[in-house]
Amino acid sequence: MNVAMNVTEIGRVPLRGAGGEPVDFARTIHGHGCATLPPMRPSLDPPRLEAVLRPARGKPRRVLLSPRGRHVVVATFGPKPSAAATTELLAGAARLLRLDADLAGFYALAADDPDLAWAATGAGRMARSASAYEDLVKTILTTNCAWSATERMTAALVEHLGEPAVGGGHAFPTPAVMAAADEGFYREVVRAGYRAKSLREVARRAAEGELDLDALAPGGGLTEDEAELCLLALPGVGPYAAAHMLMMLGWHSRLILDSWTRPTYARLVGRTSVADAAIQRRFRRYGAWQGLAFWLFLTRDWIPEPAQANA
Repeated sequence: MNVAMNVTEIGRVPLRGAGGEPVDFARTIHGHGCATLPPMRPSLDPPRLEAVLRPARGKPRRVLLSPRGRHVVVATFGPKPSAAATTELLAGAARLLRLDADLAGFYALAADDPDLAWAATGAGRMARSASAYEDLVKTILTTNCAWSATERMTAALVEHLGEPAVGGGHAFPTPAVMAAADEGFYREVVRAGYRAKSLREVARRAAEGELDLDALAPGGGLTEDEAELCLLALPGVGPYAAAHMLMMLGWHSRLILDSWTRPTYARLVGRTSVADAAIQRRFRRYGAWQGLAFWLFLTRDWIPEPAQANA
């Protein structure tokens, strides 16, 4: 970010969920690793989130989200946007924070669980990217590799294919732009390895309208099982990636079981290993919220306790 650039407040968004529940801003923007990947950039001190949003018309804009009391202040870098763009940017900010989600049902269950009662103060609202497509690509880039590789691949995509944003940086590349890049680009520049074919194919399907990820979200007419099957049919998406994407889309019953979550759970309960069936039994009482409960159990220590209550 250019620290000398003008930063202009364009509006405020109420910091509350769809059910009127509290929202922990810090835990929302640091709830999972993909929320830290370019072009998003969260900070804990002070708590804020930089991101790039794309209005329907005009250039992408770099925005800054900062909590203030019961609201989130939304600001832009560079020239002030038009009234139409401002409306879209404010809606985009609410999308990033998933303020349309109602977590009241989960909080009612968590309140009776000594291990998760802390979450009822506003945790569990997983920040989204500017689009479900961006979340999918980032998820594919997390598979079978170290986190440093995910960061490198995502940064390369944004730097080389992303449209420059007003205020600095680049937007996440569109499906059309990604589909137009040849496989050699993904192998040699992004260094995506075997993911190269999957990235191009997913981009092509999205660019041609064959893939509508928003239709897989709750309210889109499909059940969670049906949405999972659609995700598993995509190139580069296996059980782990499907479970992660379901959570990004707003479904919360699938437990993300992988090489990090399994040993982390075992460590937290004082065991060397725990069978998947035992983990599933522990969180079964949460029903449609099982996956979210499991994830929060694992990630409580990601945010220092004093930073939790800023809603």
